[in-house]
Amino acid sequence: MAEQNDHQVAFGIDIGGSGIKGAPVDLATGEFAADRLRIPTPDKSTPEAVVEVLAELVGSFDLPDDAPIGVAFPAPLDHGVVRFIANLHKSWKGVDLPALVREATGHEVVAVNDADAAGVGEDRYGAAAGKDGVVLMATLGTGIGSALLVDGVLVPNTELGHLEIDGHDAETKASEAARDREDLSWEKWAKRLQRYFSTVEMLLSPDLIVVGGGVSKHHKKFLPLLDLRAEIVPATLRNRAGIVGAASLAARPH
Repeated sequence: MAEQNDHQVAFGIDIGGSGIKGAPVDLATGEFAADRLRIPTPDKSTPEAVVEVLAELVGSFDLPDDAPIGVAFPAPLDHGVVRFIANLHKSWKGVDLPALVREATGHEVVAVNDADAAGVGEDRYGAAAGKDGVVLMATLGTGIGSALLVDGVLVPNTELGHLEIDGHDAETKASEAARDREDLSWEKWAKRLQRYFSTVEMLLSPDLIVVGGGVSKHHKKFLPLLDLRAEIVPATLRNRAGIVGAASLAARPH
């Protein structure tokens, strides 16, 4: 695969349960090179139906022939092959996603779990840019998504939201959805986050923790309440992170 400086632009795609978003990314800056386009995810979200949308997305932009495509996908991927699936049609299991998209678009393709894509985006262009060592990104939302990077190299498919802590799946107690469901104050939720991040810190000794998800825009209400060895900061790319990270990985996988 070509190194990043061989490309000026790569195309990033973020596949979600309700919408599929894509944009060309300027690899020098991590900024979109054109406005993002969103197309609703097909009701019957089979591989064939989704890839048809991906081809439409890619075809909507005037891309260089050699521009690689990065796809952020809502499931763990084993070298591009879908291991299991929750948010799309069950027929995705076992599908080689890069091969399918390559055939439909004619471009080189890299596919990665969506949390990993967001983590790479933050590591290369966002809150963790320029940081060496172990970087953990945790996305607080319906669950807890995670991405782990060591000196900029992704350790793929971590599912650290599913750590068992005090007899519970961690995300059932510490996610943003849990805060909403139980109507927790910021202080009570911060105690749960403290327990979660202290456990992760004990296991992985991260140098930096980046907190993403929509709730990160309220970071001043809960991050200062946490007492950790690692520096903990809010994500900066917000909903651009998946597209930007996927595009960057397509051009420079490591």
